[in-house]
Amino acid sequence: MTLDPSQLNEKGKESFQNADYNEAVNFFRQAAEGYTLAKDEASAAESKNNMSVALLQAGNPQEALDAALNTDIFFESIKDVKRQAMALGNQAAALEALNRLDEAVAAYERSAELFAQVHEGDMRALVLKSSAAIKLKSGKISEAAFKMMGSLEAKDNPGFFDRIMKFFLRLVGK
Repeated sequence: MTLDPSQLNEKGKESFQNADYNEAVNFFRQAAEGYTLAKDEASAAESKNNMSVALLQAGNPQEALDAALNTDIFFESIKDVKRQAMALGNQAAALEALNRLDEAVAAYERSAELFAQVHEGDMRALVLKSSAAIKLKSGKISEAAFKMMGSLEAKDNPGFFDRIMKFFLRLVGK
């Protein structure tokens, strides 16, 4: 039985949920190829990003970066800002895993800007936290505190812990 690209994509998601990342990579790769053959470039690019996430989880950051590379440009060309932001976030995560930290921070920050444009506060907060974590690891503590404050302010529904964290980060920033 031959599966169509959307079925392959679903199988990839199932494998990912079951933490079988290598199998997920194979399904996402096949889905991307199928979508490309069908001239559905948007779905192909999305499958490449799914594959990127699975590759990163499987411990293959360079392949993860290669899979997501330029998908942000494609999404920008079709004016799909949310998927462009997600693609940049995937690239940033791969760059971080490759220890290319300055590039990762730049990609995270661009991703955060785009998430802000489409009012995706929780996603924006997530990438800002990742950027702040890199800055914290590299010793840029006050810059990291401001980034973290920004990530907390970006959240759509900040919880109790988030509000306490914001209070402490304001103290650090003074």
